[in-house]
Amino acid sequence: MTLSILFLILLALVFDFLNGFHDSANSIATIVSTRVLKPKYAVLWAAFFNFIAFLFLGLHVANTMGKGIIDIAIVDQRIIFGTLAGACSWNVITWYLGLPTSSSHALIGGLIGAALVKTGQQALVWSGIIKTVAFIFISPIAGLLLGWFLGNIVYWACRKSSPQKVDHIFRKGQLLSAAAYSIGHGGNDAQKTMGIIASLLFSAGLLGAKFYIPLPVVLACYAAIALGTMLGGWRIVKTMGQKVAKLRPVDGFCAESSAASALLISTAFGIPVSTTHTITGAIMGVGSLRRLSAVHWGVVGRILWAWVLTIPASALIAAVTYKLAATFF
Repeated sequence: MTLSILFLILLALVFDFLNGFHDSANSIATIVSTRVLKPKYAVLWAAFFNFIAFLFLGLHVANTMGKGIIDIAIVDQRIIFGTLAGACSWNVITWYLGLPTSSSHALIGGLIGAALVKTGQQALVWSGIIKTVAFIFISPIAGLLLGWFLGNIVYWACRKSSPQKVDHIFRKGQLLSAAAYSIGHGGNDAQKTMGIIASLLFSAGLLGAKFYIPLPVVLACYAAIALGTMLGGWRIVKTMGQKVAKLRPVDGFCAESSAASALLISTAFGIPVSTTHTITGAIMGVGSLRRLSAVHWGVVGRILWAWVLTIPASALIAAVTYKLAATFF
């Protein structure tokens, strides 16, 4: 294994760390904003369940990312470098702006941008890309509808209980829903980086004739995303936890449970969805139960624009980076 390959693996793990850091808001924003856990305990709770996700979930998403977005035959070290540079740069930009964008789509955009510069559109695996792009719209809508539906059921079931009793029950319930969401988050998001690293190793002839995800890659990626979650991206926590809609423990439970269900189903089918889009949709769905004005639609509009721009912006950065790498190295 050459130094350049080791450098790219390290860069991929840096992206995974940034993914956890950037997306920690997804796992902990509701449980922090409802004051069920203090921030330092919330990130440890989320990080633990991020890491142990590999015990419960397969590697379907990793395989999609490794060979389902661009033709694996064209993958080389420059492609991987451009991809990771595009994804990492966009993550840092949106973290600075406090916008909960999708690290997954930043990575996919990076792959597309670098591949287009190298060989053109024939390098793209359109079936995988179309499925992924469709879920830019499907995942937040699914989260919103599931959040609204579960919220209605829970509100109806608790209609005769006192607010104090409901609050007491769902403060405990939120520990379970946050854990379930963190498993779904770790299971879907960490696998995307596994796919990138495995495609790098495969292109270098280090995996043999058959593409697969080595166990050390699995463990390293889960550890990196868990560490990033543990350190937390506090700018985005504020946006997710209070600026989209004000949440109570019962609302946080419904939002997290709905988003966790959507993530676990999509992971089982190997679909690399956005955990950010899913939880944001769920928060909007639960928030709208009280009244539509409870959702801060201006903030939602800013988030939606960032979602739309993620794939083209990361693709552009990756394309420029690939071109520079091809020219000078």
